[in-house]
Amino acid sequence: MKPRITVITIGVDDLEKSLRFYRDGLGLPTEGIVGEQFEHGAVAFFDLQAGLKLAIWPRQSLAHDAGLALGSPGPTELSLGHNVASRAEVDAIMEQARIAGAAIVKPAQDTFWGGYAGYFQDPDRHLWEIVWNPQLLPQD
Repeated sequence: MKPRITVITIGVDDLEKSLRFYRDGLGLPTEGIVGEQFEHGAVAFFDLQAGLKLAIWPRQSLAHDAGLALGSPGPTELSLGHNVASRAEVDAIMEQARIAGAAIVKPAQDTFWGGYAGYFQDPDRHLWEIVWNPQLLPQD
């Protein structure tokens, strides 16, 4: 398998609320909700970086599409890592997320491996790690 991941889709309970969190709170670019004309089709896409998008889709629609029963979400099943260029940027993004309505689950702090990171949960309890890793600095 060639690594060609282009969309990361997360299930959400309230599409409008999640749209506001990611668009208005975190400032991620989006065209807004599309596909509302289709049953189980409403979804929003956010540009992350070249060739990669984040999709938010109602949990019921995701379960329907996959043919699985809707289950209870667990916040430690997955984390999304957002690498930044400095410790100050970690702090700034953690504060931006808090103001947008995120729950700070682990304030930014020095890590055992020599970096600096913190965790927050979005309104649907998805876990995000905001991290400065001197070994994996972003290219921009």
